[in-house]
Amino acid sequence: MSTFVGRVQSLALAFGAPGLFLVTFLDSSFLSLPEVTDLLLVWMVIQHKNRMPFYATSAIVGSIAGCLALYFIGRKGGDALVRSRFKSGTVDRALGTIQRYGVVAVLIPSLLPPPAPFKIFVLLAGIAGITAGRFALAITIGRAIRYFGEGFLAIRYGDRAIDYLRTHGRNVSLALVTLLAIAFAGYVLWSKAQRRRGR
Repeated sequence: MSTFVGRVQSLALAFGAPGLFLVTFLDSSFLSLPEVTDLLLVWMVIQHKNRMPFYATSAIVGSIAGCLALYFIGRKGGDALVRSRFKSGTVDRALGTIQRYGVVAVLIPSLLPPPAPFKIFVLLAGIAGITAGRFALAITIGRAIRYFGEGFLAIRYGDRAIDYLRTHGRNVSLALVTLLAIAFAGYVLWSKAQRRRGR
């Protein structure tokens, strides 16, 4: 597997943004390439800082395409597939979370670094019947925050950005998720207060 990952990395570096698209597509759909996309993105931006928006956008689009591939598998009968790979109790809890919180239950995991589970939420979003448009929007927001954030780190810190990501990437992601969760909770409370006033 390490040899295959090495070849994928070499291919991505050789082809630039299209290679990065391919890596993010594979990582978001049928393969698991932990941290490969993040490190490749940072490395490419370090080499060509003026191309950062192009690289980040390629990673975002690749991730959306890969996630949509899994999402449609979920829509076409992925329940049996999910239950064959994960414990039934875990699937039921995750499905309940998605049905209760909708796209937010997809957005938050999209910000978390590996090895946090993500693909199960993608499959279950299809099973739960979240519309493709809302699902794609959630992935776009989450991945844009992540990949453009990493791109700006690469511009700001250069070679040190890779070490920074390895050392602090998890904490930064968790801080972003915490802020997002607080904002969502605030929105829910505000909505409830507005509904009470309208009665």
